Amino acid sequence: MNPDDDVKGRQVAPDLCSFELTRSDRTPLFRQLYLQLRAAILSRRLRPGTKLPSTRELALQLGVSRSAAVAAYEQLLAEGYTSGRHGSGTYVSPDLPEAIDGNPQRRGKPAAAMASTARPQSIGDFVDVTAQGDERPFNLGRTLLDARTVELWRKLSARTFRSLSPSHFGYSDPRGTIELRNAICDYLQAARAVRCDPDQIVVTAGTQQAVDIVIRILPNRDKEVWVEDPGYPLTREALLAAGATVRPIPVDGQGIDVRAGIASAPNARAVFVTPSHQFPTGVVLSMARRLELLAWARQKQAWIVEDDYASEFRYGGRPLASLQGLDQGERVIYVGTLNKALFPGLRLGYAVVPRALLRAFVAARYLMDRQPSTISQAVVAAFMEQGHFAAHIRRMRLLYRDQRDELVAALQSRLGADLTVTAPDQGMHLVAFTRRGLSDTAIERAGREHGVVVRAMSRLYVAAPTRSALVLGFSGHKRPTIIPAVERLAQVVEGLSKSRAPKRSARPGSPKRR
Repeated sequence: MNPDDDVKGRQVAPDLCSFELTRSDRTPLFRQLYLQLRAAILSRRLRPGTKLPSTRELALQLGVSRSAAVAAYEQLLAEGYTSGRHGSGTYVSPDLPEAIDGNPQRRGKPAAAMASTARPQSIGDFVDVTAQGDERPFNLGRTLLDARTVELWRKLSARTFRSLSPSHFGYSDPRGTIELRNAICDYLQAARAVRCDPDQIVVTAGTQQAVDIVIRILPNRDKEVWVEDPGYPLTREALLAAGATVRPIPVDGQGIDVRAGIASAPNARAVFVTPSHQFPTGVVLSMARRLELLAWARQKQAWIVEDDYASEFRYGGRPLASLQGLDQGERVIYVGTLNKALFPGLRLGYAVVPRALLRAFVAARYLMDRQPSTISQAVVAAFMEQGHFAAHIRRMRLLYRDQRDELVAALQSRLGADLTVTAPDQGMHLVAFTRRGLSDTAIERAGREHGVVVRAMSRLYVAAPTRSALVLGFSGHKRPTIIPAVERLAQVVEGLSKSRAPKRSARPGSPKRR
């Protein structure tokens, strides 16, 4: 009998027996197990389609609790490394690709080439700088602060001003203070599985500034880049304003279509993606697509800009691991923001920069804005170091989940015949697809006149076939405001439905009304 077979004749992966878990490590046992399983899958020691032992068997083999094995399996399943078969068990996902090499056209029929997006006449012609400041429901990107966070912020701000050091009165490191970079590094390693050290972290004013810096430092004069289609419009507009040649790549249920990108622009210098919660559709980039994207970037020496804009707010299970954490070749520039985790007025974000780009990135940051505010950094660093940031995220996650559920229930109750909506597992907005031929742009226009701000998803497409849907933010709008706003939205939709209904003709022989 093969020593790797159990008494029932099933194959037991020998790699699992060789795992080394230590209770002296600060990393929880379930995470150690998850990381070693993930490494075995990615290295192909566990091949696609391999059946994994049950959680009970694995716990006995490794001498850990069954709950640790269950948690590790759940995380692998959520991130697409494994798949479950009802009544059969857990298997390594069968659709994980081999590394892409050679001519990408050999992997399948190439998609039609995407046209480059036309450049605007002037920046002022296509950026509406007033839209973001609209506080009405259901505008996007809004956050809330509870009384506990507000009080802590006041205390830490007062303490910072009482103990101003000479460092606050002069120039400092353009990357940001070492205290804040240390705090961000610890957070990203623990919460997002990001590979980094504090020297690689550059504090920015937010995602937009990080994107601007990336496009400035891309090598080669022909700055051809991929963007998601549909995608975040400000990223695309910033790239266009910087003179990039933008190639819109379609998004489907697995995220950005990597093969379509290779067919459209195989030698692009960079790709800008939102893999954990694609904007606006909310889909998660599948594990197969993640590995395809990393393989293409390694082969072409291209850069992947991972915009992880709302990773903190996941409502079903633990946050998904970052794309950057899978990157063995340092091709991913990881971009995050504190403006959505805390509040937009903070104007602080960060980038984790590969070492090959670090010097150029820091130099561009210095030339653009010299340095971030040391006082704001000091307050945020203290907030994170003292554990307040993690506690704030936990409280907001519960609050935003309740607001999401309230909005979904209200939409389904009041507009179920006109909109199809499901609760997203992550993020700060949801998508409601229109039914019965309703126009999302017409609802968007009429909604503003009735005090409701919704985004027409069809406007966010460039070249891909559009879908009519409404994008509604739920994170920054308190529960008492949600139902009245949905009622106003329902009145808008009902009015548009009536205007579209065919008019009845008079019955033959009936007198005409004068």
